[in-house]
Amino acid sequence: MKATIWHNPGCGTSRNTLALLRERGAQVEVIEYLKHPPSRARLAQLYRDAGISPREGLRVRGTDAEERGLTTAGDDAVLDAMAADPRLIERPLVETEKGARLCRPAERVEEIL
Repeated sequence: MKATIWHNPGCGTSRNTLALLRERGAQVEVIEYLKHPPSRARLAQLYRDAGISPREGLRVRGTDAEERGLTTAGDDAVLDAMAADPRLIERPLVETEKGARLCRPAERVEEIL
């Protein structure tokens, strides 16, 4: 199975998810999203495929998302902010042919394997 992970190597949950993917034998494309962020349209599609709103994919911890009013903002404002500042993207996002998931906890990846 092929999988794409939007990964932050500094994040334990992201590292654990990547390890699970590899343990299950997935052919993994690793994208360090802070260096190569997904486009706004790609983010919107990933969240649709995961069945969550962009706000549910917003990283609050360690960011200024609350101060910027993003925790109560609409989808367009959240997506615009994420596209401009990928630190606001919660990680890891994983996509396979079975769908997409925000893998927090890491075991959520099992749902799409």
